[in-house]
Amino acid sequence: MKRLWAWLLPLCLSSPSQADVAQLLQDHLQPTTLTADEQLAELRWFSQTAQPYRGLTVRVVSERIATHWYESQVLAPLFTRLTGIRVIHEITGEDDVVNKLNAQQDTGLHLYDGYISDSDLIGAHFRGGQVLALSDFMVGDGAGVTLPTLALDDFIGLPFTTGPDGKLYQLPDQQFANLYWFRHDWFTRPELQKAFRQQYGYDLGVPQNWSAYEDIAEFFTYHVKKIDGLPVYGHMDYGAHDPSLGWRLSDAWLGMAGVGDLGLPNGLPVDDWGIRVEGCHPVGASMARGGALDSPAAVYALERYVFWLKRFAPPEAIQLTFTQAGPVPSQGQIAQQIFWYTAFTADYTRPGIEVVDDDGLPLWRVAPSPHGAYWQPGMKSGYQDAGSWTFLTNTPPEQLKAAWLYAQFLVSRSVSLNKTLHGLTPIRRSDIFSQAMTERAASLGGLVEFYRSQAVHAWTPTGTNVPDYAEMASLWWKEAHPAIAGRITAGQAMRNLAQAMDAHLAGLEKTGLHCAPKLNPVTSAAQWQARPGAPKPALAHEKSQGVTLSYEEAMRAWQ
Repeated sequence: MKRLWAWLLPLCLSSPSQADVAQLLQDHLQPTTLTADEQLAELRWFSQTAQPYRGLTVRVVSERIATHWYESQVLAPLFTRLTGIRVIHEITGEDDVVNKLNAQQDTGLHLYDGYISDSDLIGAHFRGGQVLALSDFMVGDGAGVTLPTLALDDFIGLPFTTGPDGKLYQLPDQQFANLYWFRHDWFTRPELQKAFRQQYGYDLGVPQNWSAYEDIAEFFTYHVKKIDGLPVYGHMDYGAHDPSLGWRLSDAWLGMAGVGDLGLPNGLPVDDWGIRVEGCHPVGASMARGGALDSPAAVYALERYVFWLKRFAPPEAIQLTFTQAGPVPSQGQIAQQIFWYTAFTADYTRPGIEVVDDDGLPLWRVAPSPHGAYWQPGMKSGYQDAGSWTFLTNTPPEQLKAAWLYAQFLVSRSVSLNKTLHGLTPIRRSDIFSQAMTERAASLGGLVEFYRSQAVHAWTPTGTNVPDYAEMASLWWKEAHPAIAGRITAGQAMRNLAQAMDAHLAGLEKTGLHCAPKLNPVTSAAQWQARPGAPKPALAHEKSQGVTLSYEEAMRAWQ
């Protein structure tokens, strides 16, 4: 530590004393998985490599989550003091980030030097020709500004940001997953365990299938009814006519149900959006074209979503958006949630809230998500967000290199572990298996265990079958909401959605994109359902016997 602050002191011009600099390093660059000498060498590399770019201002933008606030408010100023490169790190809504990224591509204007944007857009990035292929840049024009100790093989999310051409288009900056969340303290109460077994004939525990999840939701909502004098509900979700409804459904709800084919990170040839590809060309979303977006599995998925929301969630949930619904389980009246974002972990571990005990430990746990009736081993199990650095080819070269230095600083091993402990959105394997994370594990309700397990590979973002995520994502909430509102059936909603997806793919077919859609001719759905894989024919019984495991058994199975 002394060597670090002694070297950095001349660079931290605004710090009046060695004590201030030492505190700065202790607060923001410790702990790290590097030795003191390794960290010193890495920081020296940033300072020296940045010399030609001192005085430049770079402008980047990211969505509004705790990790990016920490980057913007703490790490960006630290990078400036280290390198002399001024950073304007703007924080905005997720939709706005995508809109800004699209605006720069559509207009050709230089708006930002870098974007931290979801890897869900990878299908558009590798097709459009406007997103910088980082794997080419790092050995080409960017070789001189690429950190020798970047250690790409240490990143857990690179499969999500790599195109079918094998090129890396985005570099993960933060990741979080959608997992099953439940009140471990309630599930382990002997009187509730006894009552559940008497009612359903098996043990109250972590549900392994949607049938068990539904039984547990019914049990808490209609049999338990109240705990400690307060009403309780067996499920939580949201249903407002809002773009965030689309995220809930497109972000692997159908994947959990089993709509697509086997294969990771996404099913092939049919993915969890129900889109079939042949080679790299999307050929259809409807069953009539070989897709599965209106298949029995997809209809089943939306039917369960609507039924659970209306029957087992708080009455107001159907009017809530993602932002409004997010804090509700932390208020102490929700028994379980099938689809809970681990980005909420920091908020759900704050002292004094209803789901934390007197010692500051969570009363809740996360576990593997239960699977729908059509799911099979070897399919993706849920959604994982990978907010990733994305650069456009029209960025001026000097600005691009300076922004690339900033991006690498935020994900470097000198910084990443401390950032992970603040935002709880890990990206590096070395951080996940660090002693610091081991020490923190008990207070994080299973988050560390998830990221240390093999299951982490089965929770994946939207894949490369989706050629235009920004526009196609908006179709989900617009077409699905009428079913949630009760105006049409789930089957009609999914047929409308599949037709809308096909129409959009048809429009892209004429654009001349690399790997553009080439729609299959319309044939009969039965013809496609007769083939192996997706689209799958309807099951005779979609509600099977519920299966649960104890939390300890579920965690062992996860490993």
